[in-house]
Amino acid sequence: MDRGKANSGKRRLRDLLHQSDNRICADCGAPDPKWASANIGVFICLKCCGVHRSLGTHVSKVLSVTLDEWSEEEIEAMIEVGGNASANSIYEAHIPDGVIKPGPTSSHEARAKFIRSKYELQEFLKPSLRISSAKTNASLKTSFSRKILDSLRSNSSQNETVGMIEFIGLLKVKVIKGINLAIRDMMSSDPYVVLNLGQQTVQTTVMASNLNPVWNEELMLSVPQDYGPVKLRVFDHDTFSADDIMGEAELDIQPLLTSALAYGNPELFSNMQIGKWLKSDDNALIEDSIINIVDGKVKQNILLKLQNVESGEMELELEWMPLAQ
Repeated sequence: MDRGKANSGKRRLRDLLHQSDNRICADCGAPDPKWASANIGVFICLKCCGVHRSLGTHVSKVLSVTLDEWSEEEIEAMIEVGGNASANSIYEAHIPDGVIKPGPTSSHEARAKFIRSKYELQEFLKPSLRISSAKTNASLKTSFSRKILDSLRSNSSQNETVGMIEFIGLLKVKVIKGINLAIRDMMSSDPYVVLNLGQQTVQTTVMASNLNPVWNEELMLSVPQDYGPVKLRVFDHDTFSADDIMGEAELDIQPLLTSALAYGNPELFSNMQIGKWLKSDDNALIEDSIINIVDGKVKQNILLKLQNVESGEMELELEWMPLAQ
């Protein structure tokens, strides 16, 4: 690759790394991963990187995002997969009951067991995508990669039954800002937001020393057929100790989905209100949350009072994206 192409490729790789789902390790959720598996298409942390290396390059080819030289083909492969959320929708399609995904502080043994099951043994894949890694040759690896990419593409164009989970659409959550958040350090906090839906976890960047942070970050979640509420938590990032909780809330997405499905294709309608999530003693809403069709998209503005904390509010915007879109 010549210097111009190399610089362009590095920029594209950095842009991919800066996607919200790629700001945490695909395997354990540790923040700020600086390594990647070029052939699998995921960004990983240093601890998980060690396990990936032990699998051998025929399973996972590990490269440093900043230190190693990347070929044009390797960068294109990462971009085509699309990042951690897309890859995990396939590699973690069906995690059986009793199997716990490791966290940032998990032991090496727990990390190694999960990662081997996920990539080498392919225990969480759709059965139709599984091949034997032990017998993998070049043509099989190419076939497997192509099947993975084809399955990733089909996720965005039709209802995809992944293992026992059928996804009905995507939820884009724009984390706009926090207001009067709680102090967890000496005079301020370093907040970030974590969202959970089922086994999916996404998070914003950390905002240093800011009790009124403005993120304007978009996070993406796949919505299963049997969906529950989206769980929102705000944390204070600490370098030398566990991160402190700064409040939490639940987002009931049923009013949004019910309204969106009742109207069908929103592009056929003018801007209009189509639904509402009502403030009550049972939820964290500060005011009624209105659901609108805006420029052919179904959106919902939400203002929440964080729970189990002395102060703090969050402003969000939800957008429903059916898989056919």
